[in-house]
Amino acid sequence: MGKEHRIVVGIEGSGYAKAALVWALEEALHHNALVEVVTCYSPTYIPSSPDLGYVPFDGTNLIAEVEKLQNEVVESALETAGNPNVQIKKTIQKGRAPETLMSIAEGADMLVVGNRGRGGFAGLRLGSVSQAISHHSPCPLVIVRTGLIDE
Repeated sequence: MGKEHRIVVGIEGSGYAKAALVWALEEALHHNALVEVVTCYSPTYIPSSPDLGYVPFDGTNLIAEVEKLQNEVVESALETAGNPNVQIKKTIQKGRAPETLMSIAEGADMLVVGNRGRGGFAGLRLGSVSQAISHHSPCPLVIVRTGLIDE
């Protein structure tokens, strides 16, 4: 039996991430590859008490919201791509996106991200995540550029 082909795609809910996922779905058809959709999250900080300040909150509501967002992007991308017959694995991982994506992409055939995401400055050519992983990706990296201005 041959090596399983795997394409890792980082998504966070923007139109740029959806475009990256659509591209990866189409690419997966050519390589008979599994598409691993990865969404990273950081804990939200909530007030604890006047003396302690803020503490991290990793409640089920946060994870449920991240899962809901991921499912919506996957469903929308599948529809846009014409519902290709591609195996999809969904991963939700706590951690900073650049480090988490690079860790998960170890041994993958390809890592795919959009050129920018929800944060940062609209005028940047690359977002902070794509910029960070462009220097240290453990596998071939594809940064999908789109004509999107704001989403």
